[in-house]
Amino acid sequence: MTAPIQVTTTIHADRTTGAYHQLWNWFGYDEPNYTYSPHGKKLLGELTALSATAPFIRTHNLLTSGDGVAALKWGSTNAYTEDADGKPVYDWTIMDKIFDTYVEAGNIPLVQIGFTPEALSDFEGDYKHHWEPADKYATIVTGWASPPNDLQKWGDLVFAWARHLADRYGEEQVSTWPWEVWNEPDGHYWLGTIPQFCEMYDVSAKAVKRALPKARVGGPHTCGAFSNPKAQKFLREFLQYVVDHDSPIDFIAFHAKGNPVIWQDHVRMGLHKQLRDIETNLDIINEFPSLTHLPIVIGESDPEGCAACSARVHPQNGYRNGPLYGVYVVESMLRTYELAKAKNLHIEGAVTWAFLFDDQAWYDGFRDLATNGVDKAVLNGFRMLGKLGGDWLETQSSHRRDIADIMEHGIRDEPDVNVVATGDDTGVSVLVYHYHDDDAAGPDAEITLSIEGWGNRTASLKHYRMDETHSNSFGAWKAMGKPENPQGADYARLEAAGQLAQIEDVASVVVNGGKIELRTTLPRQGVSLLRLDW
Repeated sequence: MTAPIQVTTTIHADRTTGAYHQLWNWFGYDEPNYTYSPHGKKLLGELTALSATAPFIRTHNLLTSGDGVAALKWGSTNAYTEDADGKPVYDWTIMDKIFDTYVEAGNIPLVQIGFTPEALSDFEGDYKHHWEPADKYATIVTGWASPPNDLQKWGDLVFAWARHLADRYGEEQVSTWPWEVWNEPDGHYWLGTIPQFCEMYDVSAKAVKRALPKARVGGPHTCGAFSNPKAQKFLREFLQYVVDHDSPIDFIAFHAKGNPVIWQDHVRMGLHKQLRDIETNLDIINEFPSLTHLPIVIGESDPEGCAACSARVHPQNGYRNGPLYGVYVVESMLRTYELAKAKNLHIEGAVTWAFLFDDQAWYDGFRDLATNGVDKAVLNGFRMLGKLGGDWLETQSSHRRDIADIMEHGIRDEPDVNVVATGDDTGVSVLVYHYHDDDAAGPDAEITLSIEGWGNRTASLKHYRMDETHSNSFGAWKAMGKPENPQGADYARLEAAGQLAQIEDVASVVVNGGKIELRTTLPRQGVSLLRLDW
């Protein structure tokens, strides 16, 4: 057996480095009709319970025409049709089911304006796509992606929608919901030109502002820009349009995606690509000094680009069921804070594009947070992030990888064994993780955590863990023999395995000269959250 890695870390409980904010507490998905299913309602409630701060939820297809039945990468509300004379008919029945669920769950909608209703689409082929995981991604492009053929009717629809939400939930509350225009118009989601998109954005944003003067609106949610000239050109021209036309904009949005591959006999993650996407987009924003005061939303920030592409069909997505997805999220989110600080920009949120897929096989390898109502390990990564709060604290780790090296080479040789910490009025939260791009066996990390500057206060400890044998329902399912339809006691066991495991509870920790020293062994692809209260 390979000898463990010896890691020393230091946490300075008396040295703050800035306020902590939850950029990770944002989630999204293509299929809005999953929102109000029993599993959808359960999961939205669990997202609210991640922390004391409400999560933001982003959803595609809120204006798409159809019968309200979800399918992979598809959903609809049928909010807009026209009568025989071509006059608009609004129907908010399905929309209300979606937003009632968000409000009841305590979520904050990131309201996406899209896509084109069938009555406003001039596309000559099918309006609805029938995509399956084995199909080429581009087959999703059908009539819903066509530019609205009447911007007056489009703007009126956006205005009516915003006013309806204000009337139903109260203008004060709805005015706090951020609004956004479209999704990846430089990719497969927009069949028009850049000028057409900019004009549609302007009409949409002004309609929101007329209906809700205090609401925020932003865009354009372009794709990852690293080695992507089309995305770079689209974002630049959009931002130039906003500057030249004084178009309403309260936040700037773009996307970032990694690139996992099969390397030899296992999955190798592409974290460097996701971080490069973020860096490239931030650099473009810094080309527009009059806009750099605006907050930024990474509208999708993920290991790769297709949540509905099952690992059964796309084996490079085999990271999704177990702890590798969870530790990857922790690594990528914490490095996102680092990039924002380096570029002197404020990233308000980074959306994890993962929710659930109803009526699918157990652990079929979709990029989701739960399967058949059972939480996956990744959700426990978020639960640990949710235990951070207050102010960042200064930390060091002997095995912290430099971000510039990560973006150049990935994490392919030595792992990243890193630590971050926050301090609040009642104690300190320490998050330590052991990440490697390769989904392959590697040595454990024997970690010494020195908490300095504690003072003469007493201390208690609660230690939470996610790894192959903790907080990992996939591991429990495999140990059960991979049942196709777990029921009763088996289902309950899986539900319990999907919760965050606490592995230590110490009422009194030794404090020596204002210093606490702790030790833990952390497997590769593991995360620990140690909460010390005084």
